[in-house]
Amino acid sequence: MRRRASIGDVDAVLWIVLGVVLAVAEIFTATLFLLMFAVGAFAAAGAAALGAPVAIQAVVFAAVSALTVVAARPTIRKHRRSATEDGGQPFGVEALEGATALVLERVDTDSGLVKIDGELWTARPYDATQVFVPGQRVQVIQVRGATALVWQDDVSPGALPGSEG
Repeated sequence: MRRRASIGDVDAVLWIVLGVVLAVAEIFTATLFLLMFAVGAFAAAGAAALGAPVAIQAVVFAAVSALTVVAARPTIRKHRRSATEDGGQPFGVEALEGATALVLERVDTDSGLVKIDGELWTARPYDATQVFVPGQRVQVIQVRGATALVWQDDVSPGALPGSEG
């Protein structure tokens, strides 16, 4: 004999669907904020499965979501700060910012190639009006994705007038 679905079962399914939708949406935001609400939705689904009325489910959703935000947000913020903000040693892409690069192929707003610490990087000028020619030294101002945004290097010995070569 089949058991009929109760209102609590339907509520639980709706909360689970909401939790899954929030978790999937988190993939596109990468802030971990929606994931905290997904946890609240899953907790509300548990309350619904235990037969709690809708008002209690909503309170469970709000309370668990809020507690998750309060508990997890400071930790996430701490880990999202850059190493230079924390006084630590920068690594990865962050370590490239401020580095000197050698232009291998003309760098303009459409294309460019530089060598940074032995690695080849696509490059664009930080200031769209600038153009850099092969052999010129530039400084990495910022890295966006796999592209280095560069500026004329006024500091390196190779960048001094008359020292090219």
